[in-house]
This record gives sequence, structure tokens and C-alpha cells, in this order.
Amino acid sequence: MIHYHYTETEINNILKTMNIVVDTREQVNDHILKYLQKNNVPIKKKKLDYGDYSAMIPKNEELGIPRDIYLNSVIERKNSVDEITGNLQKDTQTAFENELIRSQQGRFVLLVEDLEFWTKVIKGDYRSNYEPKALYGRLLSFQAKYNFEIVPINKNEMGNRIYYRFYYQMKNYLKRGAF
Repeated sequence: MIHYHYTETEINNILKTMNIVVDTREQVNDHILKYLQKNNVPIKKKKLDYGDYSAMIPKNEELGIPRDIYLNSVIERKNSVDEITGNLQKDTQTAFENELIRSQQGRFVLLVEDLEFWTKVIKGDYRSNYEPKALYGRLLSFQAKYNFEIVPINKNEMGNRIYYRFYYQMKNYLKRGAF
């Protein structure tokens, strides 16, 4: 393992090359792609084993990057509590939990495009027959068991949150020189 310590200027130059990796199966994400394109953030479409978004720094020997660097962190995006309850139905529950199991390989966060997410879960304001108390317990249990967070966010802020979450994770990774 190489341990190299970049200067702050070098880190800032490297971060300008960071790509947001978008899973090829991710759908209905024009609002995210538009944000990234508007802010000149490079996008790389690639099948991810789990999650919808990640980040990478492409190989650039001029900047001292001997190979592509993939951040061991992903974001799973859901648009609503309804989408999550749909993932917890008997026929799709195993696939959702298997994704959580695979996510144990790195850092994982689930962003939900609904600021009222937890309120809706508690009040049962969703289209599923899932009892509110059972759903609440199930989600909290999954978070504890698989060590991830569910973070409600405004849909219009999703692109920004994805970019900056990975930007600062990558920045800290580069400061440690752990690659």
C-alpha cells in the first residue's frame, strides 16, 4: 500500500477530477444529473454491486494518481416512504436486505427524497398495509443491524448532497494518503 501525503493544493486539484459514479440501473434521476452537469461534475455510469451512487478519482499520473481510486462509500436513493415499503414486501424484501448485506463492504447511507419521511412512517401516511409501529421498528432494526443511516432530504438538494458527501469523504481519504 502506498502512503503519500498530498499538499492542500494537490488535493484540491485532484478533487476537481472526481467523478460521481452513477449505477446504470438508477432511474428517474434527471434532477441529480442536471445538478451535476450544471456544476461541471464529471459523471461515470457503471453497474454498482449495491447502492445508486459512489465516487472515483480517475488515474492521472500528472497529479500523482497511479490508478483509478474508487471510494468505498455508496448512497442508495429512494424517492419516498412508498418506495421503501414496496422494497419490504415479501417478494422484494430479500433483494432489499441482500443489498444491505452487500453494503457492509463499505460506508452506506440511504437518502430519501422526502423531508417528512419519519413523520409519515410514524403516522402510517403511505400506501402500504404495513403497520406504522412495525415499519418503524423494522427500519430502525435494519439501521442498527446493517450500520447505516436513513436521511430524509429535499429532492431539490439531492444532487448537492450526493456531490458534497463524496467530495469531503474523498478529501479526507486523500489527506490520509491511504492507497
